[in-house]
Amino acid sequence: MQSRKIIITTATALSAALALTACGGSDGEESAEGGDDVLRVWHFENPDSAMGIAWEEAMRVFEEETGATVEFEERSFEQIRQTASQVLNSDQAPDVLEYNKGNATAGLLSSQGLLRPLDDAVAEHGWDEMLAPALQTTARYDERGIMGTGSWFGIPTYGEFVQVYYNVDMFEEAGVEVPTTLEELEAVLQTFADQGVTPLSEAAAEYPLGQLWYQLALTKADRQWVDSYQLYTGDVDWQGPEITFATETIAEWTDAGYLSPDATGLTAEDAGVAFINGTYPIFFSGSWWHGRFTTEITDFEWGSFLFPGEGMSPGSAGNMWVIPERARNAELAEEFIDITMRPEIQALMGNNGGVPVAADPADIEDELSAELIANFNTLNERDGIAFYPDWPTPTFYDELNAGLQELLNGTRTAPEVQDQLGQQYQAGVAEITG
Repeated sequence: MQSRKIIITTATALSAALALTACGGSDGEESAEGGDDVLRVWHFENPDSAMGIAWEEAMRVFEEETGATVEFEERSFEQIRQTASQVLNSDQAPDVLEYNKGNATAGLLSSQGLLRPLDDAVAEHGWDEMLAPALQTTARYDERGIMGTGSWFGIPTYGEFVQVYYNVDMFEEAGVEVPTTLEELEAVLQTFADQGVTPLSEAAAEYPLGQLWYQLALTKADRQWVDSYQLYTGDVDWQGPEITFATETIAEWTDAGYLSPDATGLTAEDAGVAFINGTYPIFFSGSWWHGRFTTEITDFEWGSFLFPGEGMSPGSAGNMWVIPERARNAELAEEFIDITMRPEIQALMGNNGGVPVAADPADIEDELSAELIANFNTLNERDGIAFYPDWPTPTFYDELNAGLQELLNGTRTAPEVQDQLGQQYQAGVAEITG
């Protein structure tokens, strides 16, 4: 048959799906929207992004090999997040969609019976052999929707992690080199401060400062501590050495001029753009900035490296392909997922600035992309993926940001911030675990 792809605009697709859901299901035209030879796909990646490019090719290959038609509907991250429970519990559920990982997202849907367990498909296709242990954590959920154990409910095809981006030109002008230890990093920060340059581009109104705080805690932590913090396997001491070091170091670095107190009102976009503009020599943030830096930084040379030391860093598998329980074509969805895991599709993602989970490093041609992927592989090889600081509870992202803002502007001391965050963390975990 002649396959075809239907691109449905975000607004149209969302309004149509919700209208049909409100009516209690689909009408007599259902067979035209999804039958035995139609695969309906949702994802929220930009068409020019690494994932968008790779998955577009995967859809083409899928149609060519199966003779089936792909109906791709554009959805934004927020639209999928806000309507998932409603739409996936209706006849308008797609066959496969990209969905956010974590207890409050994919875990919640799995506990509600809205996602199809993928254990048999994982065994058949060997996806577990392609994913490092830490990357599997966010793909599996128990009956409560808590990640780490239980059935597979999603398959990530890319990874993400937090690393150090640096302005090579500014490093050379300051006479400093890439640090390999925390002590060397602090020496670099001090050199810039002595030269009148604030070294760290930071933002406390959104995630960057929280991720730096967590990274500092990880320099004193081990996998057992991470599992206690993230998976509730043990108690977390909020006045213990890990969190105390992180909070006190942020306060000390602020006093030393390594980051600006003005960061309390800055967003991630503000911090990233400031690095792009060459205002600051260092930006500690996620691999998701890599592609943008590649295209927007034109006035200086830049590079990246893992946070100094041999430990862990914030990161995880990326968002996942999930198959709704009410998918009409689950077997086709599994075939499509398997295509997105192929080495050639993974390499396409990697050469466009993404972080593939199953690419052959020899297939990555772009130098900066190769550096990015090598950093990610290094983390995986040393079991260094430690997830994100706000993951344990649905409200902790805002609570952590607020606490660190108070630390920066001096309205709370480090012990007071730790005590406040500890109470908020424990209350949120108690709501999840009972």
